[in-house]
Amino acid sequence: MPFRLGKRSREQLVGVHPHIVAVVERAIEITTIDFVVFEGRRTLARQRELVAAGASRTMNSRHLTGHAVDLVPIFEGKVSWRDALFPRLAEAVKQARNELEIPLENGFDLWGWDMPHWQLPRDRYP
Repeated sequence: MPFRLGKRSREQLVGVHPHIVAVVERAIEITTIDFVVFEGRRTLARQRELVAAGASRTMNSRHLTGHAVDLVPIFEGKVSWRDALFPRLAEAVKQARNELEIPLENGFDLWGWDMPHWQLPRDRYP
């Protein structure tokens, strides 16, 4: 069953770098598990909230410049933070980035945590 991005996901992609948008749009076409763009570009105020809550570890987030998104699986019609679902989502994103030749990095691959996080590398996308 093909999936598509919903209204909330489209809204979260406003202000996000077009290369990330392209990867997300391709990933939703090929994924075996539905997902949502949980967060895209963030304001400084939102980033401060997340750092204060311990949900982010930096005020230098790629979300602030539109160079990152958080993608979260949907399970039984709801956003799910179950770790076991993220590898299936990551497969689709990695396939999409490879097809499009866009060097999107995953937070888990970079730091060993933050499975929802996908960003463009700073050295190639300042």
